[in-house]
Amino acid sequence: MSSNSVFERVEALNINYLPKYLPGRDEKIRELAVQFKPVLMYPGGSFVSVVVKGPPGSGKSTTIKRFGEELVQVAKDKGIRLSFVHLNARKYKTLYLMLIETARQLKANIPNRGLSTQEVFKLLYDYLEKKNINLVLAVDEFDYFLATNPLDDVQFLLRYYDELSYETKRISYIFLLKNLAPLMQVKDHIMSVIDFPCYSSKELYDILMDRVKNEKAFREGAVDEEAIKFIAEIYGADKGGSGNARLALETLDLAGKIADSERSLVVTIDHARKASSKVNPELSIVSEVIKDLDLHEILILKALVDLEKADNIGLFPIGVVEEQYKLIAQKLGEVPRRHTQLYEYVRRLKLIGLLTTLQSDKGVKGRTTIVSLAFPITPEVESLIAKRIEELKSDRAS
Repeated sequence: MSSNSVFERVEALNINYLPKYLPGRDEKIRELAVQFKPVLMYPGGSFVSVVVKGPPGSGKSTTIKRFGEELVQVAKDKGIRLSFVHLNARKYKTLYLMLIETARQLKANIPNRGLSTQEVFKLLYDYLEKKNINLVLAVDEFDYFLATNPLDDVQFLLRYYDELSYETKRISYIFLLKNLAPLMQVKDHIMSVIDFPCYSSKELYDILMDRVKNEKAFREGAVDEEAIKFIAEIYGADKGGSGNARLALETLDLAGKIADSERSLVVTIDHARKASSKVNPELSIVSEVIKDLDLHEILILKALVDLEKADNIGLFPIGVVEEQYKLIAQKLGEVPRRHTQLYEYVRRLKLIGLLTTLQSDKGVKGRTTIVSLAFPITPEVESLIAKRIEELKSDRAS
């Protein structure tokens, strides 16, 4: 515990940390600014509802928090009283709890018992009117709220200006979710949508470098640039990764802890590799084993990946797997192996831990072997399989 550490401000790698600069998200902040301009131009006379859509780790929450801070400051400079509240629907599971927490953050003295949801909403709105405050409420993981709350509460939140006769428009919303499908089921028209794509390897590199250098998560010179490049490429969407900045930061954090445990003064690419294997154990398993596999064994893995992605089932009769394998082999110009050889491949893949097999029920006519992958499918795993197929094909061609 008394030894030196590579870290200087380890909190700068925390997923809840709000950095001064958000690489790759300047354009999204500008889009949000355009959407919320009417709130500053006509305070109380206009409201905005915006949907922010994107996969986990695409920077939605961090960007919205940064935007909220900047919006409050701009409003203050203009002499407008504006508050920003960010809530996670998984923590505040109901509309009632969200309103009570909003009131608490605004220092509005509203009883937290004995009132209905609509009564709490009315008291909150009356408080905003009395104090001449405009509110921007950001609801994170809104798809969870849509899935777990009564339709009446969902409709009330989305259409309260239609149901309640308020002359002034005090509350605007930002709804953060992974995809639009749950919202489309409860709303007849879609609000303005700002789409957050997965991060590229270049954007992840910039994010990691910003935390290392500008936010000083590590001591100066304590992180090898090759380690940062490695992590950025492992997760970069353009390299076949998930594009998840959260996982990239978690991997860099773990790489630093591994360096400390080894009493290294520098985080190296080797530390990054070790950290990646722990953050993504399925990637480690596949990457270690796949290099020793025959091309046709890898094609069987590819067949199962394609089948599972298409049907989302995960369990397939060996005959179905064989047909998919043949299609892939033929597309690659390979002669498919016979059934007996394919069965031997499956047996070997099971022994090394990449597949699981079981026998179909006795009542099923012509009992057969049921095959499934022994690891979850991730973009990183798919990329690894695709790269290895290309390598083996290139080796044969040369």
